[in-house]
Amino acid sequence: MGPRSTGRAVGVVVLVLAALLGSAYALGRSLIPDQPRSRAGVTASVHDTEFGDQSPGSGTPAATPSGRAEAGQEPDTRHPTGNPDDGPFGSRQTTGSPEVALTFDDGPDPRYTPQVLEILREFHVRATFCVVGENAQAHPDLIRAIAADGHTLCNHTWQHDVQLGQRSPATIRADLLRTNQAIHDIVPNAPIAWYRQPGGAWTYPVVSVAQELGMTSLHWTVDPSDWEAPGAARITTQVTGGVGPGSVVLLHDAGGDRQGTVDALRQILPDLTSRFRLEALPVDGTT
Repeated sequence: MGPRSTGRAVGVVVLVLAALLGSAYALGRSLIPDQPRSRAGVTASVHDTEFGDQSPGSGTPAATPSGRAEAGQEPDTRHPTGNPDDGPFGSRQTTGSPEVALTFDDGPDPRYTPQVLEILREFHVRATFCVVGENAQAHPDLIRAIAADGHTLCNHTWQHDVQLGQRSPATIRADLLRTNQAIHDIVPNAPIAWYRQPGGAWTYPVVSVAQELGMTSLHWTVDPSDWEAPGAARITTQVTGGVGPGSVVLLHDAGGDRQGTVDALRQILPDLTSRFRLEALPVDGTT
């Protein structure tokens, strides 16, 4: 074979090898999965109509701006600012000061709310009551008593709707407005500067709608799970051992058998008042 024929043969071999290498590279790339894109700092709009957010700790991915959860991503339940006072989805979880706030949810209730008010008077403590609209409407005398004693009122939805944050912004707004109206029908001049989502099932839309209505969303720092009625001793231990400067304590004066909470309160207050200043949350919603 002459030199020219040899050169052509080598050229053909080189081209064939190049084609084979290119095919192998393409095949290899097709077997490598695409890397996920980060969505850090993205929040849902108040105008979204589908929501996939779940309450913190549920293990369900948080919603994307379209409202659909993306598999394999950790829930983004923190406010983008990273403020240590912020709770899930931009709610507040501390007082923002050395003061401690006791909060009572789900009332008012004619069996337990009067007992709670009596004990708070005895220790000269003001607290924050997160009231359910239909309970307020049913027991206007207790709402008047709460306001008369200088406690702060907080909106806790009309019927303790744990799923409210999953609903449309219009539905959320109507529920919160109805609850505020029920309170103001009883105590027209009482400020309602705070909102608490039942079950702590926060979503960006519910926090945003509350903010539009002039209310700050209120989470908590200490939860003794008194709603499970574990008994006064356990509630007392959990609260006194868990409270620190700036704590917001979650308690209940309705929604079930709350005698354990009432009995625990008599044991909790001597300890807490000896170590901290206990105050109702400010009526302007700031901390």
